[in-house]
This record gives sequence, C-alpha cells and structure tokens, in this order.
Amino acid sequence: MNKKTNPNTSANTRRLLPMLLGVVVILLIGALVFVTTKGKASETGELDQLPNYTDVKRTIVVDGLKYEKQPHLGSEDAKVKVIEFADFKCPACKKWTAAYLDTFIKDYVDTGKVQFYFMNFAFLDRDSYLAASAGEAIYHQSNEKFWEYVHKLYENQGDEGKIWATQKFILGFVKDNIKGIDYNKFEQDLKNQTYMYDVKEDFKIAGSYGVNGTPKFMVNGKLLPDSSYEGLTAAIEAATSDSK
Repeated sequence: MNKKTNPNTSANTRRLLPMLLGVVVILLIGALVFVTTKGKASETGELDQLPNYTDVKRTIVVDGLKYEKQPHLGSEDAKVKVIEFADFKCPACKKWTAAYLDTFIKDYVDTGKVQFYFMNFAFLDRDSYLAASAGEAIYHQSNEKFWEYVHKLYENQGDEGKIWATQKFILGFVKDNIKGIDYNKFEQDLKNQTYMYDVKEDFKIAGSYGVNGTPKFMVNGKLLPDSSYEGLTAAIEAATSDSK
C-alpha cells in the first residue's frame, strides 16, 4: 500500500527550514561575539596590569651610576668596570647576549680583568618596564638567578612590535624556568611593582649619560660610540693599559 505525502507537511517543512537556518546563524554569530569580546576583555585586563613610568611618584635624583645597585659579575678588584644598558624586548640585546656574553665572561670577567654590570634601559614599551622590574625582583633575591633570567628570557623573547612580556607571561615563565627563588615573594613583588622605582631610576641615569638605545656599553664611566664587540674589547684593553 502506497503512503501518500501530505502536501501541507512538505510546505511547512520548506517554511521552517529558513527559520531554523536563521536561528543557527544567529547562535553562531552570538558565540563568535562572545569569544571575541571575552578575548578582548582578557587582553585589556593584561594591558591594564602593565606599569607606566608615571606610576612612580617618588623623586629620582640623578647623582652617579650607582654600581652598587646593579646586578654584576666578576671581582670587585677588577680595574675595569663595564656596564651594559639593555631592554629585554630588544632583539639586538638578545643577539648580543647569544653571540658574545659567554665568551666575554670567559675572556674578561673570569680572568679578573672586568667587573660586568647590567643596567636597565627599558624604553621600547610598557612590557619592557615589567620585564625589567621582574629582573630586579629576582636580583634582589639572588644575583646568580638574575643572570639565569637574562639568558632564558632572551631565549623566549617575543616580537618586538607586540606586547608579550605581560604579567601572566612573566609569572608563568619564571615559575617554569627560574628555580631556587621564593616564587611567592617574586609574584608579590611583580604585582605590587615593588622595583619599578629602580627601573625608572636606571632609565633616568642612563639617559643622563647619553644612552638612547640598546644595547649600549660603558667602560669606566665612558659611553662607547657603538655597540660592536670589537669596540667594547678595544676599550677594555685601552682602559687596562691606562690603569697599569
């Protein structure tokens, strides 16, 4: 026995199909808007946690290089003091560290010729300031761990043109890579911007000596005209000869 199709049922189905498709499209658009809005809200929250130099209200007095406040390597008896001015977002700083730092330490620091200092010149963006203040927080717990932070953060450096050194990134990075520090204290110092004064002080002092980019080097208080390794080693050898 043949079963007849109800023409009214077919017509109703044809009318409902566009409506159902419309509902599906609306739901998909709503889901997309929700995900996009949530992502933008999360990104905005991350940006809101980034510091500004204007947040530092304490007065900064520029009165010398303040070697005693900087992370350092080498003997205090070394006749030559070298300062590197750097920004953790700076690709050239990353390249210099990867290409030369270990050789420099072996040839000049470990031999007692040079005492080497790191000084922040955080200028590229707001996450430069945060990465620098994180380094200060680690340094105030351990000078040795600070140099681990230098090496490993450069290895994980993001795009210079993007905000990547956010609070979330740095907290996760330090937790996974820098062992042997009080992580809870580090987290508190980062969130409270405990060492932003030190970062801004470094920036102001460096600027007063003519630093206007990174990496830059100073040998016994004299800023070098370029950042080449050859120029740095030549200046060290000249300063070593002058001190004899």
